[in-house]
Amino acid sequence: MSNHQPTAGVLAPPPLIFGAGFALGVLLQWLVPLGVDIGAAPPLGGAGVGLGVGLALWSFRELARRDTPVSPYEATTGLVEEGPYRFSRNPIYLALTLVYAGLALWLGALWPLLVLPVALWIMVRGVIEREEIYLERRFGEAYRRYKARVRRWI
Repeated sequence: MSNHQPTAGVLAPPPLIFGAGFALGVLLQWLVPLGVDIGAAPPLGGAGVGLGVGLALWSFRELARRDTPVSPYEATTGLVEEGPYRFSRNPIYLALTLVYAGLALWLGALWPLLVLPVALWIMVRGVIEREEIYLERRFGEAYRRYKARVRRWI
């Protein structure tokens, strides 16, 4: 990655990574059914989806307030440290994780939960680490201070 690269050069759009992981989990669930036999799974799943959607909307709002794009394929215009970005450097990815896990619990499907670590590994290696390199080159010491102060996930 050159110092002048306008974007992070991520492997794939994050929703596609999560969606592909979930689809693979659903396919495996259909082929080899494994259930989550927890009576509270559907309500917990619904709560996860609700929290994830709420966190995503809050995160989008903070990006919009700073006129910074959500897409990793557009140049970042500013370092956002307000709202959920005070607690997580990746609140949108945390939100996608909550929605993914919540849907799996709500459906009572174990396979998507078993595939989730693979999707998260792809996210870290193919998206987050590339974004961190890009942001450090783009914002220098300001991003290094932010990175030292705020955790990657929570």
